[in-house]
Amino acid sequence: MSPTFTVVSLHAHPDDETLLTGGTLARAAAEGHRVVLVTATAGEAGLADAGYGTGAGLAQRRHVELGGAAAALGCHRVQLLGYADSGISGEAGGNRAFSRADIDAAAAVAALLIGERADVLTVYDAHGGYGHPDHVAVHRIGRRAAKLAGTPVVLEATVDRTSLLRAATAVHRLPGIPADFAPERLADAYSARAEITHVIDVRRHCRAKRSAMRAHTSQFTGGADRRALAVFAALPPPLFRAAFGREWFIERQRQQEGSTPTDDIFASLR
Repeated sequence: MSPTFTVVSLHAHPDDETLLTGGTLARAAAEGHRVVLVTATAGEAGLADAGYGTGAGLAQRRHVELGGAAAALGCHRVQLLGYADSGISGEAGGNRAFSRADIDAAAAVAALLIGERADVLTVYDAHGGYGHPDHVAVHRIGRRAAKLAGTPVVLEATVDRTSLLRAATAVHRLPGIPADFAPERLADAYSARAEITHVIDVRRHCRAKRSAMRAHTSQFTGGADRRALAVFAALPPPLFRAAFGREWFIERQRQQEGSTPTDDIFASLR
């Protein structure tokens, strides 16, 4: 009988868990592992139409959406850390902004890791993917927490930049595609293919990932452009599997030049 493990997945805002790691979390849960979702903020500084509220009202709405997404992915526990959303510019949230958090936040995450006897922690790459201050903080605080807790495996959720640029080049001029998909905006985002140690096949779990995306309805609209989440959730199933059927991670301890990425987030534990 194969061993079971506990994976804790640390994220900045509701919906991040689905976009970057949703398929991997759904696969882990389906394979009998314990999946714990930790979200630093309620995303109250995110874009949303007025009907979804602002500030505390939007935070409450996004908290409910997070619960729906976590249920779709099969997560066993959802924990909000209670920090404030820093906003894309990093100027929101005041003293409670997650981007300004330090040792107290790391200690709180470490305590959770110890309590859960976590085998794996997922964070983000050092760029925070596309540079959001709260995403950069997930990398910094998560790695410190894992060291404090002695968590053996830390995986940095990312995207293969080569695949991302290829997809953006193919679709960015299509009607309804957000301006954020312009290839020039993504030239330095996420990670180079040579850095990636894990390419996780999640095609069998795309239905769960799609359902989780659709739970975050407040993030479908807001601002001048159609939001990326709305575009993704509306893709026909074959296109959705092609776009979201793989997820990428970096495990620094496994990096060896020329090595083939593994399809198992627990490979270093087996």
